[in-house]
Amino acid sequence: MKSNRHQSSGGKPFARGSVSEANRAAIAEVRAVYAELALRPIERNCTMLTECCQFKLTGRTPYLTKGEALVAAKGARAAGRKELPERTDGACPLLNPRNGKCMIYADRPFGCRTHFCAAAGGPYARGEVVDLIHRLEKVDAALGGNGGRMLEGAVAEALRDL
Repeated sequence: MKSNRHQSSGGKPFARGSVSEANRAAIAEVRAVYAELALRPIERNCTMLTECCQFKLTGRTPYLTKGEALVAAKGARAAGRKELPERTDGACPLLNPRNGKCMIYADRPFGCRTHFCAAAGGPYARGEVVDLIHRLEKVDAALGGNGGRMLEGAVAEALRDL
């Protein structure tokens, strides 16, 4: 029989569904990276057209580190989701099909924040954000991740882990 208890990073058991101290620290660091990105003097104007959310049309899907996936999963949980909705149209599963808005806009991944949408100002140059990318990679390594994973799989796993 599978146990509902796991070992936290401190060796103490915690119940499934609780957030470990390591996860809490990772979530805080990822949110700090997002906040720092927002303060950068890079001309951006996301008008929420959601063109970048149409993965099938753009041929681009964001890849998330483990920390980013945790933040996105927390946002999905806050939106009342326990799992990702099925999408057959090739759009992001976090795009609300009823109103066309991102369900986790405040917690959207780094790739969504630095995306390629021409209407928002085009992609960020890597040199403008490479320090932030390295911080996200450090969080990923601390959580035992092994680099970015496609949004759907990364967030689905994080939702199961929360």
